[in-house]
Amino acid sequence: MDVNGLLSNFGELTTTGLTQGAIYALVALGYTLVYGVLRLINFAHSEVFIAGAFAALWTWGALGLTQDSVVSGVGQIVFYFLIAMVAAALASAATATLVERVAYRPLRKRNAPPLAFLITAIGASIVMAEAFGIYTRRLPQGLPTIVSNEPWFTIAGVPVSIVQVLTVVAALGMMIGLDFFINRSRMGRGVRAVAQDPNTAALMGVNKDRIIMIIFVMGGLMAGVAGLLYNVRIGVLTYSVGFLLGLKAFTAAVLGGIGNLRGALLGGFLLGVVENYASGLFGTQWKDFVAFAVLVVLLMFRPTGLLGESLGRARV
Repeated sequence: MDVNGLLSNFGELTTTGLTQGAIYALVALGYTLVYGVLRLINFAHSEVFIAGAFAALWTWGALGLTQDSVVSGVGQIVFYFLIAMVAAALASAATATLVERVAYRPLRKRNAPPLAFLITAIGASIVMAEAFGIYTRRLPQGLPTIVSNEPWFTIAGVPVSIVQVLTVVAALGMMIGLDFFINRSRMGRGVRAVAQDPNTAALMGVNKDRIIMIIFVMGGLMAGVAGLLYNVRIGVLTYSVGFLLGLKAFTAAVLGGIGNLRGALLGGFLLGVVENYASGLFGTQWKDFVAFAVLVVLLMFRPTGLLGESLGRARV
């Protein structure tokens, strides 16, 4: 245990944790949206994230960028970032919609048991992950440098990069937009109605299939942006990265209270910070261990998560 290492790097570990936690939070929003409405754990959501990350990579490639390219100039940075963000968000939204239409909707029509949904979700996840593995020959893909990771400014002596600011601000902005959509828009009222009582909502004229498609699209949009931010932050993309990141995002959703949007955001940031503190205290090899151990301990004392309700009343 290196307490001095934690204290001496406390600021940097915090900023790094918040940055990583923002990515967890964006992916966790997809898990919590689907669970809040369908009571379904969509384990294929990790590959929805990967689809967005690869869409950003392919977009940059189509525009002539290679892994050795370094983008300079504010105008070019904004252009390459925004166009990749749109491509990533649309690709992930399309992937999420495809998963819902092909994998889950037929099961709903046949009133399949929950276990069938769970097995299908795992199967869809493996199929998509293997497809990306075959495409990339299981080799890591280098990415161009769109936004510099160099320190931009300092806070109390702690260096902060543009990537870190961009990631956190983007996560908060997407969360605020999603929260406004769910709680203030007419379509959002339909989502909340289906989440609370799907049969009564259908009797009131709410199109359940349309609402379900919308939540998958919204979750996909969030995952796509997360995929882009992951690319910009890490600089290397592998076909299997979605597995562990998806598990941690799901952990963040449960930690905050699955079914609660603000809980997903809180859980993501909290998980990112805790695992980085653990790496400073115990070493990087303990990072994943502590992240999941914290979840187990918390659920022992608060089974519904930090902001969650009972599972039967979970809501978006």
